[in-house]
Amino acid sequence: SSASLRILASMPSRTIGRSLGAIISQYCNRTARLRRRSSRPPLQQLCHAARPSLRQYDLETDPIRATLEEKRRLLVKELLSLSPSQCSHMLLTMPLSLAEKHILRRQLSGQRGPLRQHTHHWAPFSSCGWSRVCVGLVCTEAGRAPVQAPAPLLSPFSSPQGCRGLWYRLLSLLRTAQPGHYALKQIGGRFGSSVLSYFLFLKTLVMLNFFSFFILLAFVVVLQAMYPTASVSPQPFTGLELLTGAGYFTHSLLYYGYYSNVTLNDHCTSSPQGNVCPLAAPLLPYNLPLAYLFSVGVCFLVTCILLVYSVSRSFRESVGSSTGDLAIKVFCAWDFKVIQRRSVKLQCENICTQLKELLGEQRSRSRSQSRCQCLRRCVIVLLAWLLALGSVSGCVLAVHYFSEHMHVGSGRWQQEAILLVLPFVVSLLNALMPHLYNLLAVWEKQDSPVTQVYVAIIRNLILKTVVLTVLCYQWLSRSVICSTEECWETCVGQDLYRFMVMDFIFTLLDTLFGELIWRLILEKRLKTKQRPEFDIARNVLELIYGQTLTWLGILFAPLLPAVQMLKLLLLFYIKKTSLMRNCQSPRQPWQASRMSTMFITLLCFPSFLGAAAFLSYTIWSLQPSETCGPFRGLETIYESGKRWVLVLEKSNPNITWFAWVYQHLLENSCLLFFMSVALIAVIYFNIQVVTGRQRVICLLQEQIANEGEDKVFLIQKLHSVYEQRHR
Repeated sequence: SSASLRILASMPSRTIGRSLGAIISQYCNRTARLRRRSSRPPLQQLCHAARPSLRQYDLETDPIRATLEEKRRLLVKELLSLSPSQCSHMLLTMPLSLAEKHILRRQLSGQRGPLRQHTHHWAPFSSCGWSRVCVGLVCTEAGRAPVQAPAPLLSPFSSPQGCRGLWYRLLSLLRTAQPGHYALKQIGGRFGSSVLSYFLFLKTLVMLNFFSFFILLAFVVVLQAMYPTASVSPQPFTGLELLTGAGYFTHSLLYYGYYSNVTLNDHCTSSPQGNVCPLAAPLLPYNLPLAYLFSVGVCFLVTCILLVYSVSRSFRESVGSSTGDLAIKVFCAWDFKVIQRRSVKLQCENICTQLKELLGEQRSRSRSQSRCQCLRRCVIVLLAWLLALGSVSGCVLAVHYFSEHMHVGSGRWQQEAILLVLPFVVSLLNALMPHLYNLLAVWEKQDSPVTQVYVAIIRNLILKTVVLTVLCYQWLSRSVICSTEECWETCVGQDLYRFMVMDFIFTLLDTLFGELIWRLILEKRLKTKQRPEFDIARNVLELIYGQTLTWLGILFAPLLPAVQMLKLLLLFYIKKTSLMRNCQSPRQPWQASRMSTMFITLLCFPSFLGAAAFLSYTIWSLQPSETCGPFRGLETIYESGKRWVLVLEKSNPNITWFAWVYQHLLENSCLLFFMSVALIAVIYFNIQVVTGRQRVICLLQEQIANEGEDKVFLIQKLHSVYEQRHR
């Protein structure tokens, strides 16, 4: 009604009922007041031909300046007198149409061109001066927005926004230089955030393995390569070692048995009376066994810190509700800085996919079921879980049977073939069982694809966790096939290497037969346009399984993180190529806002925590090999730290405090207990903070909804007041 329009017109944020000339005049006066606030000349020094704004005429009431063109021209003059940042901010805040703002910007750029040529007369510069000018010009050009007019170049160094823009562009170039940067954008735009979360998780694993590999390479592997041990003659390389990890690789830097227990840079000699050290002996000898132990410990410590940080950051980013996300995507998702045609196309696909995900989530929430349907679903889910747990029990029995009844053959080829049986069986079970779980998911008919992925991840996680527990028990009980001249640690490292290689081979076979050949069958034989979908749960669990094998074997094979890095990089490009050529986007688009948090959490607690417990038991309780390895002749690996502290205390009595700290803090189990409690407390409080923020966000959303209802209520009341006055 007209009364409501009058109420809305009286609001300060509205410009209903005002002419374009009135708006331009108002901002012309505001610009003049802003300029006079900084520097205003005395009014007596102004002539009668000065601008009316300087003589404090009101342009809205001046009859001589009443035309629109004159007001626009005066506004342009006033804007020219402002700084570039003030001019840009003033144009952004004007309640004018984009066409009118475009006219103003064009007039500003037309008048600034001759102004630059007229006011700038460059004096001859030195080479340093010209370099400064060029840097300033680059900064100014880099900071200029593509839709705005160029700023007046009063000085090449008067634009901090330009230097800031150059810095942002350099950061964007560094981000673009990262491997797979454009591929991730392409995957997110075409397949959505659910598939993209897999590749982001893969990049996180590459980063974790890089840190572990760098630490071990710098402090252990390089030094051992510089001072090689007098080992047995290596066997000839046949190529089969790439699968088995034995043969040529047995006596190499890849495994535990090659590393020695010497102290580098040590001139002390042993005698019946004890160690005799010359006066010129070095002060800091390098104890290689101690470096080996501490490097593994630092790797796990750095990985733990990175994982806890990643979990906390993922929890912080996943805070919030999806209520209102649809409106935000519709009105605020476009990035106006994107100008390249390829980037524009990618952004369009990304926004369309995100809108499909949000609509799919809202549709799944709006479905309701009757009591009979709920009871029927509960029975089906219970039967499916019984079948899944029964299949896990059968897999565990099969793994235990094959591990107990493997015997070494007489020939070399038979020996290496026997070594590949158990990894082949385990990898075959890990490849076949997810397809059985997918059939159970089709039978269950989950409404939400997120719930379906969660259930599949939990079932696959139970399978892999139980199988790895059985294998770890056999490795700790030393029931592995190993010759007498080899360390049992080397044999465990070879087993883990074979499991990693066999897992990679089965991943490639699954990509070939499950995606490529299945797509060809669907297109060529069945004549359908459908393609296989990317199984997120199975692929993510394969990554977690491979990373768990790496953490389990980092003590027995120090170069295993390098093998895992190479495997992950190959997987990234193979999976990306297969995804683009063979797979289709999900039939039910869904948003993976909390999937990355779940992936990192599963990597942290079942995987990393289990590997840390396995290695802790190995270091503190098991006796190392007596003939090879850096800890030969010791009761436990942990005893090397004790001996080092005793030697350090005898050699230098001034550092007895360090021995006291080591005995009362590091050897005390209470410290480990308190550190574990502190870590759990930090994670618990972080989760509580995230939950509290979610509740606050929900309350704020309710308050925003109530504010909107308050506005409607006030408008209705004002409307009734206007009607009463009109009567």
